[in-house]
Amino acid sequence: MTNKEIQNIVSTWSDKLEFSEEESEFLNVIVPQEEVHSICSQLKAHADLKFDYLFCVTGMDWGKELGVIYHLESTTFRHNIVVKVKTEDRENPSWDSVSDIWYTAEYHEMEVYDFFGIKFNNHPNLKRLFLPPEWQGFPLRKDYVDEENMIIK
Repeated sequence: MTNKEIQNIVSTWSDKLEFSEEESEFLNVIVPQEEVHSICSQLKAHADLKFDYLFCVTGMDWGKELGVIYHLESTTFRHNIVVKVKTEDRENPSWDSVSDIWYTAEYHEMEVYDFFGIKFNNHPNLKRLFLPPEWQGFPLRKDYVDEENMIIK
C-alpha cells in the first residue's frame, strides 16, 4: 500500500489530522493529543493497515513544543507510518498512553517521561526508568539546566 493510500484511509478518521510534507519514505501524520489513543487504536485494528508493531518511540523538544514520535510498522503488509503528537503545555504535558495497544510502548513511554517529563495517562507503571526517583527536572529538554554539574569557565 502506498503512503497516499494509507493517508486516504487515515484522513477519514478525523478532520484534525495533519499530514506533513517533509521528505521521508514514511507517511507522517500529526495527531492532536486528545485523539492519539483513538487514532492509534484504529491504525492497529484497521483490516487494510494492521500497524501491529511499534518499533520506536522518541521524545522531542522542538523549543516551543514538546512531543512524541511513534514509528509503526505492519508486519503483515510491510508498510510504515510515523505518528507525531505535540503540545505547547510545557508545565503539564500529557496525553493517553498507547501501552494497552502495543505493549512495547510501556518502557518507551517511561523513558520519554524520565527525560522529557511527558505524562502518559493510564500508563500501568509510569515512573523514572534511568534516573533516580529524586532527580529534579528533565535533562533532554532544551531549557534544562544542571546546576550541580555545571562547568564554569
